[in-house]
Amino acid sequence: MTLSIPDFSAASVVVAGDVMLDRYLFGGTERISPEAPVPVVQVRETVNRAGGAANVAANLASLGVDTTLIGVVGQDDEAAALQAVLEQQNVNCRFKAVANWPTTTKTRVQSRGQQLIRLDREEWGASGSDALTGYLKKALKSASTVVLSDYGKGALGDVSAMIDLCRNANTPVFVDPKGSDFDKYRGATVLTPNQSEFESVAGVCDSEDELVERVRKMISELELGALLVTRSEKGMLLVEASDEPVFLSTRVSEVFDVTGAGDTVIAVLAGAVASGESMATAAALSNLAAGLVVRKTGVASVSPSEIRAALHQRGQGGRGLVQEVELAAIISDAKYQNESIVMTNGCFDVLHAGHVAYLEEAKSLGDRLIVAVNDDESVRRLKGSDRPVNALQDRMAVLAGLAAVDWVVPFSEDTPARLIRMILPDVLVKGGDYRPDDIAGAKDVLKNGGEVRVLAFREGHSSSSIIDKLRS
Repeated sequence: MTLSIPDFSAASVVVAGDVMLDRYLFGGTERISPEAPVPVVQVRETVNRAGGAANVAANLASLGVDTTLIGVVGQDDEAAALQAVLEQQNVNCRFKAVANWPTTTKTRVQSRGQQLIRLDREEWGASGSDALTGYLKKALKSASTVVLSDYGKGALGDVSAMIDLCRNANTPVFVDPKGSDFDKYRGATVLTPNQSEFESVAGVCDSEDELVERVRKMISELELGALLVTRSEKGMLLVEASDEPVFLSTRVSEVFDVTGAGDTVIAVLAGAVASGESMATAAALSNLAAGLVVRKTGVASVSPSEIRAALHQRGQGGRGLVQEVELAAIISDAKYQNESIVMTNGCFDVLHAGHVAYLEEAKSLGDRLIVAVNDDESVRRLKGSDRPVNALQDRMAVLAGLAAVDWVVPFSEDTPARLIRMILPDVLVKGGDYRPDDIAGAKDVLKNGGEVRVLAFREGHSSSSIIDKLRS
């Protein structure tokens, strides 16, 4: 399956559920308390983060999704701190504030990369939960999808009615379930339990075949559209009502903290589907995102830039054929990773060994190589009415398949000067008998502190000579 980054900004997602404030106290430990055999932590930094359903919303906003969060909070400083964190992340908060009820807060004391203790402040059964169904009904008018994030704290006491609202509005509803009663989630588009949660309801599965069988049974009994079971180091299992099961393996090399990984999974899944992706593609993207977020400490989120970089490392998504509108974000990601950009251009009508050697030499001058390709009309203006031999998409596809080439982008002008001014590569490369000052875009690159290099073409290789030989 080849993955790419969808346009998350086109999606609008409403999240409802148990919101929490996750507070982290970071500090060093140099001594043991004289009062008890416990370490003394000298707190150096306090960090507030969104937790629970609020972390789902934060993950969606990090992707660029238009995000609204519905939940219950107290009338306290913790509620104000949580809302401040979320608004900074561009999450639109619709909170029901309840007097004499605490905002759920989890305080973690961390030292030297280890969590020493967690302190929870919460009350079960939010008295304002009955208002959330009304909040959701209003928010549904502009929602592409809905996520119900159930942490068992009571905010989703009317979850069945919420699902019915979504179904009546023909809005997909994704549910991260909790507890042993999954019947209340009947009619949801997707449930995303982990395997332990699933087996607590469906029974322990001794094989993958049995797991698939019991997943299908639950889909049928609860009238679900699909079930995505997260399986820790084993990856994920996606089963849709009418399709073959999809097993997604994990590629995590380092795990620092699994806190909130499920929030990332359902956020990316819902955001991708809301952006027009299929369920299988969305699940694959969420699997990739989960592998990234567990490398971070505490509840965290991932950005399209991080997903794109991970896809690029696999030779997918951010690699290959791109349009100019996509290129700015890709270049920004590469520069954020401190990668140097090399750029060259040409018609590349009939690719030959000389081209390959030239592109490999160009790639050796930096980390990423962009090849700008003349479209068919500009080739005709430059080479004559009988060229190109190969259409633009074919020429780009062949170039994208070369190991040395990272991205291939078309341009319609006679020269790529405008495109070069937009990209401003670290190294601009041209092959042939040129003076650097005569190369299109060279002055802009040099002015920006970049370098312009002229590489020699390999003797005995040219597209024109190959075409002439074929004609004769």
